[in-house]
Amino acid sequence: MKLIVLGCSGSVPGPDSPASSYLVTADGFNLILDLGSGALGALQRHLSVPEIGAIALSHLHPDHCMDLCGLYVAAKYSPSSPLPRIPVYGPPGASERMALAYDLPLDPGMEEELEFHTWQEIQQIGPFTVRTTAMVHPVPAYAIRVEHGNKSLVYTGDTGPNEALIELARGADLLLSEAALRDDDPNNPPDLHLTPADAGEHAKKAGVKRLVITHVPPWFDRETQGIGARRTYPGEVLVATPNAIFDI
Repeated sequence: MKLIVLGCSGSVPGPDSPASSYLVTADGFNLILDLGSGALGALQRHLSVPEIGAIALSHLHPDHCMDLCGLYVAAKYSPSSPLPRIPVYGPPGASERMALAYDLPLDPGMEEELEFHTWQEIQQIGPFTVRTTAMVHPVPAYAIRVEHGNKSLVYTGDTGPNEALIELARGADLLLSEAALRDDDPNNPPDLHLTPADAGEHAKKAGVKRLVITHVPPWFDRETQGIGARRTYPGEVLVATPNAIFDI
């Protein structure tokens, strides 16, 4: 598998990066993890819209899903349309949420262009076996484990600390973990995001081989967040940057 960072800015797009979006490829199949604000433009540097195999949404906050609106327009109106419907996997209510975001009637909403599926605990998407587990966040949110052959990556999406993430990430080759809060900040809200120390502790307990820190808001420094994760995780810690590529 190959992981390509399309957008890694946390909560909002940043000056050098769209919000959350990641391209996972194997056997010629392209799986997009989240398509947050601004990510559709970055995606098109790597592949065209008809080359998208499927999209997986961790949750329905705008910084993780809102560029589905642009994708809907491209799929509906571009010269290559009509395209085969693009599968979109996500939390319950994703179809309705996106229809409302574009001010469409709920029926058909975007369903003629995008084929919405509600997450199951395990499903096959192209060549990937994909497992999901509910996380701790103000809206329904899921961590996503993508497996291909004997390789695996786990994407936290957005979450507060929890044991379910450790279990899902157990033995993964790469943990792509948010770290949106600062360490030792007494004003950190509970059950919302991870600190770098949290990310490192979860990676250590899960026994993952590599940790990649992502979803750092533009008002914090990415490298500082990476340093924080290295204090609690003894393995390799990398920091996601736009267009970074990780072989798994």
